[in-house]
Parts: sequence; C-alpha cells; structure tokens
Amino acid sequence: MNPSKTRLLAMMALGLLLAGTPLAQAEEREQTSERWVVLGGDIAETLAALEADINVIARDDTVVHPPAMAALPSVGYLRQLSAESVLSVKPDQVLAAGSAGPREVLAQLEAVGVNVATINAPPSLDAIADKVRAVGQLTDRQNAAEALANDLNDKLNRLASMPVLPPTRAMFIMQHSGLTPRAAGSDTAAHSALEAVGLDNAFAEMQGYHSVGAEALARQSPDVVIVSERGLAAMGGKAALWQLPGLALTPAGRKQQLIVVNVQALLGFGPRTPDQLLALRQDVETLLGASTNAQKSTAKISP
Repeated sequence: MNPSKTRLLAMMALGLLLAGTPLAQAEEREQTSERWVVLGGDIAETLAALEADINVIARDDTVVHPPAMAALPSVGYLRQLSAESVLSVKPDQVLAAGSAGPREVLAQLEAVGVNVATINAPPSLDAIADKVRAVGQLTDRQNAAEALANDLNDKLNRLASMPVLPPTRAMFIMQHSGLTPRAAGSDTAAHSALEAVGLDNAFAEMQGYHSVGAEALARQSPDVVIVSERGLAAMGGKAALWQLPGLALTPAGRKQQLIVVNVQALLGFGPRTPDQLLALRQDVETLLGASTNAQKSTAKISP
C-alpha cells in the first residue's frame, strides 16, 4: 500500500477513536454555533469561573458580572421574563437559576424546542458548591467544577472557624426611599451574610426587607451600618447617610461606623461570595479595632 495512504488511514482511525472521548465531545460543542442564554447572576458568574461561557449570547438584567457578559443583550428581568423576548435572540439553550420565571414562560420555550436547564439551589452559602458542580456537569467541566467547589468550601470553612467577634449589632441597608432606609431583616441573603461574618442583625425581628423610621433606628441601635455601593451613591454619599433621621442617635451614627460593599458579589451566592465575606469580616475587624483603640485613647486622656 502507498505510504501516504497508510498514514492517512491511520490518522482517520485515530480521529474516530478520539471523537468519542469526553474531551473531544466538549471541544466539538465549543466549536459549534450553539446559542446560549443565561438567566441569573450567580449562574453567569459560575459559567465564567469555569470558562464555560463561550456560547452565551444573551443574559437577563441580574447578570452584571463579568463585564463581558454584562455587555451582552438582555432579555428582561429574571422573574418577569417573556417568551417573546427570550426567543428574539434565537437561543438553542437556556441555562436558568431556580428563581427564573414565570414557569409558564420556561415551559413555552421548551415547547418550541429550546433546551431549558434549570439549576435549583436554595439561596444559602451551603449551596454554592453544589451549584458550581451542577453547572460543571451541564457544561462538561466536572474536574474544574470540583476544584472550584472545594476552594470555595475551604474559604467558607475558614470564615466559620474565625474567632467570635465582640457583640456587634449591624444594620444592612439595601436602598432607601426618601429619608427612610430599607433595611434587611431575617430570611434575607443579607441576614445570612451578617451571620456568616459574626455580626448580629439589628433588625432580625422583622422578616424580609422593610423601610425603618427614626424611632426604629434609635430603638435597635446598630453599631455598624453596611450599605451597598449603589445604595450609598443613590442617597448622595456618606454625608447624606449620616443625616438620615434617627441614625445620629445610634452608636453607628455617633461613631460614623460604615462599611460599603459590592452587594451583587456579596449576596449573589456565586463564586465571588466567599471572598467578599472574608473581605467583609476583615473590614469589620478593622472597624472594631479602630473603635476600641479610640475608646482606649479617650479613657487615657479623661480626668
């Protein structure tokens, strides 16, 4: 047989053998023109962290990170989607967070042939690693997902093993309406974050997010105020924050103890959350340390 033909046949045989391997199948999928829509900021961040976002061509309004994905066309708000909006980008695959909906819209997408994969995970820190593994399974990134999940769990375990903080009441402001801040109560992602870093939620007696007036602020007396970057900017900055009625009567207001956070990264329960929690814990320790040192200095100079 001609040597050239022999080499050609050998190469073809090797190609047929490799075609059935998971690696070859994954590479083949990446080279296709499959069109994906991602619904949910945590799912989008997980896809990016696993480098599995190559086919994403659209997202919902909650996807604000990474910047490249946030720049993609939006199909609407996560919980108020319409089939027409999603279908307008001609998707082959929709990868959705469990909170995406309405459910009827997702059913309509499936009815016209769009493959819809929903990742149902509770909004809790314990579920972050499971969510990563689920995305890895759907995108053939199992090994990368397992490594990332273990790393995230290690960070959460490190946070949980940190020394207990002195009793500190915190107020988490999500936004404000006029002169009334909207604070986080129990059964919220913000409450979970406060607990994770060792803070007491000053408004744990209420459930959900509610506006709180001057009397409630003075009564609950938070030691620290935590606010989102956007929330602080919307109310006009730090000076405007401390002018909120009742806040000056609190320990936080008197000492102007404030921590500003990236709320999407902190409360999204995605791959960025453990690092953000560790950073918040460090900020709290720094703030409390500075406050303690100031009290000691005042005590030394007092007659």
